[in-house]
Amino acid sequence: MRLSFAIAIYVVIWWTVLFAILPFGVRTQAEDGEVVPGTPESAPTRPRLLRVLLLTTLVSGLVFGGLWVAVRVDLINLERLLGRPPAL
Repeated sequence: MRLSFAIAIYVVIWWTVLFAILPFGVRTQAEDGEVVPGTPESAPTRPRLLRVLLLTTLVSGLVFGGLWVAVRVDLINLERLLGRPPAL
């Protein structure tokens, strides 16, 4: 797997995991009963973005590591998936 391809795959995994993790543990202002004037009731009370970013990076690293191992031991053949002839 080339470095540029690996980086692109990691970025796609990272963004996918980010949107999967964002809603976990979020309490809305309506749930807490403290709606700030001018904001929607569905706005988070405390978004904890640093925790979300760190957790996203950790989970993405694990998913990418699993993918990298699967490619290295030839469980997933990228050349075949991309429709390219095998390298000599």
